Amino acid sequence: MYRICITTIVTLVLFVALSCKNTSAKQSISEMISIDSLLQNRYEKLLGYPVDSLSIPRSYNPITKEIKVVESKDWTSGFYPGNLWQLYKLTGKEAFKNKAVEWTAFIEKEKYNGGTHDMGFKIYSSFGEGFEITKNEHYKDVIVESANTLITRFKENVGSLRSWDFNADIWEFPVIIDNMMNLELLFEATRISGDSIYHNIAVKHANTTLKNHFREDNSSYHVVVYDTVSGGVKSKVTHQGFNDNSAWARGQAWGIYGFTMCYRYTQDPKYLEQAEQSAAFYLQHAKLPEDGIPYWDFDDPKIPNAVKDVSAASIVASALVELFMYTNNDAYLDYSNKVLNSLKSEEYIIPIDIEAPFILKHSTGNWPKNDEMDGPIVYGDFYFLELMLRIKE
Repeated sequence: MYRICITTIVTLVLFVALSCKNTSAKQSISEMISIDSLLQNRYEKLLGYPVDSLSIPRSYNPITKEIKVVESKDWTSGFYPGNLWQLYKLTGKEAFKNKAVEWTAFIEKEKYNGGTHDMGFKIYSSFGEGFEITKNEHYKDVIVESANTLITRFKENVGSLRSWDFNADIWEFPVIIDNMMNLELLFEATRISGDSIYHNIAVKHANTTLKNHFREDNSSYHVVVYDTVSGGVKSKVTHQGFNDNSAWARGQAWGIYGFTMCYRYTQDPKYLEQAEQSAAFYLQHAKLPEDGIPYWDFDDPKIPNAVKDVSAASIVASALVELFMYTNNDAYLDYSNKVLNSLKSEEYIIPIDIEAPFILKHSTGNWPKNDEMDGPIVYGDFYFLELMLRIKE
């Protein structure tokens, strides 16, 4: 009799508790279904965009309602085919793979473009993603040829790949923190060809960046300018941050991702240490918003009324999934999941009625030039999709 009473009481308590939560549970399920439908709709916008080698989608202006398109020479050109490759991995839908093949072909001529350091962004985001899926031998050849072109920008006495050619009268030999991302192409070129030259140059560039790009608090300068004769540092400035000494959010993201990736290929503990120190600066910053999506620059005096940068959040969150694998630091995975949950909401997903081949809003491109402000940008989507794949895997 006693046991029956206890069971009855427990049942009644559970019934009351579940009844109280029933409404909110239904709302949560409804919201999840709504968000998934919204994401699927955004994916279809990419699939339905007309194929045009001269009109590769780069960004969308929410004010003018215009889609900014570029040719293959633009540093962002590889991300759109990369997004299609990743959507194929996420959905298994052959239509995404077929479209990815078409768009990727438009980027191939860039393998001979020695006038840019952005070979990794262009080639590895497109052909690299494609090679991982298809094992197409031609894709492998394009990756290696692109690496051959990229290393022509390496200067031995500086120990770095040159970033930009413009402003040459002011910047003798500029190297930007973004350039860390292009090292993946070189590491992969060695892995698939067996030729160590690419790996060795990537390591030298990473070591030079490690030595000169970081402040005592482990925030990074955007641009370090070198003397081509002595190889020494001439100046440390910014091109896209708030000022020369500010912490530009996407710059911090490139550094975290870049050194995590370098550790993957080298197992050198100093790269892991820098990735963790850079991550600590970012994650522990007093001005990092609660939802994990940073303002475009941590030192913008207009915070909390400054614009955010979804692309920076996506890059960091994706990198920290990998960094978690090397460290088992739960703080990294916690942040990645927080960002994923934030971005998978109506606050950040583009509304269903906008006819643009993008997924997320609220990225910021170039604040000093008031260019691509607070809108969808293709690389924000790329690292968001990579984040989802990494967490899924």
